[in-house]
Amino acid sequence: MLEFKLAYRNLKGVGLRTWLNVAVLSIAYVLIIWHQGLLSGMFTHSIRHTINDEIAGGQYWHKNYDPYDPISLDESHGVISTELQSLIKNKQATPILIRQASIYPEGRVQSVLLKGIDLRQTVLEIPSGKLVTKENILPILIGQRMAEKNSLKKGDYLTIRLRDAKGTFDAVEGKVVEIMHTMVQSIDNRQLWIPIERMQKITCMENEATIVVVGKKISGQKNLPDWKFKSQEFLLSDITSIVKSKKVGGYILYIILMFLAMLAIFDTQILSIFRRKKEIGTLIALGMTRFRVVRLFTIEGAMHGILAAGVGAIYGIPLLIISLKKGLPMPGAVDDYGYALSSRMYPSYSAGLILGTVLIVMVTVTIVSYLPSSRISKLKPTEALKGKIS
Repeated sequence: MLEFKLAYRNLKGVGLRTWLNVAVLSIAYVLIIWHQGLLSGMFTHSIRHTINDEIAGGQYWHKNYDPYDPISLDESHGVISTELQSLIKNKQATPILIRQASIYPEGRVQSVLLKGIDLRQTVLEIPSGKLVTKENILPILIGQRMAEKNSLKKGDYLTIRLRDAKGTFDAVEGKVVEIMHTMVQSIDNRQLWIPIERMQKITCMENEATIVVVGKKISGQKNLPDWKFKSQEFLLSDITSIVKSKKVGGYILYIILMFLAMLAIFDTQILSIFRRKKEIGTLIALGMTRFRVVRLFTIEGAMHGILAAGVGAIYGIPLLIISLKKGLPMPGAVDDYGYALSSRMYPSYSAGLILGTVLIVMVTVTIVSYLPSSRISKLKPTEALKGKIS
């Protein structure tokens, strides 16, 4: 307890130098928590929306389907197996039929993916129910990005050119009945959604599909003849890779901030020991053990971290709350990434993130404070009283 009182008195007596160190440490606290929270929020939001809107509990792919090879779509369809038909009947899965097509907005050609989806499905949060219409015309559902890039709006008519299963080209006219808002670009950009029954009829692919999405509560799925099951982990691997690469940059920032904080504390401790060498000798001469003197200077350094946490909380909490509510605006180029990235990214701060950051910084500051203070253990009182510290 005596060491804590002396440490606090000494820090208070130093004045400006103490508060400069505290300011540097508090900035490190706030920036580390904010940056890690932003990456965590990006990961959490992307995963949640991708699961809700696109992959649910996983997907069964036709054996020829390759999302990165558009040419494979001509052969990526097959009759839905009995096992999957049972899941679809119980609304635990939904089939999607995918074909390449072309549209002609404003007199120009645009390549798109035409996707057929069950109107009554509840597996995905795609508003497929909006495709129900009494009009004798093909209803079309598109995303907001698709609408903006092609100057489309609700009620517009589109001519769609596609090829059926026999290789014959055909053209149909459809009407945009709904524009959905989604973070998931992979179900929005260059994509049209229509009723799967109509699409199967147009393409001569009765009871066929390209992929079958299973519900979130379905588990233990295995590969079926002509159908390969892709788990959530596999389907989310691209997002996970992006977040990991971003975290590498975050760790670099983390290291730089920690290095600056350690350098400030280390220099302060060296200077403090040099200027207070006679005080150290006096304390040892009066009976204070070398261990207690080392502990005194170590506590002084560690208290910088405690004060910095308090100062950082004063201005950091309001700033973090504002960023949590307002978010961070993202450049328009994120729409072309193909991942579930919103126009604004919202951080996610967990108790583990905050406490873990504080703990790491505190431990680091304590260790850095101890290193120069450990030289006192080899000091002789007579040399200290003379002002000699090697």
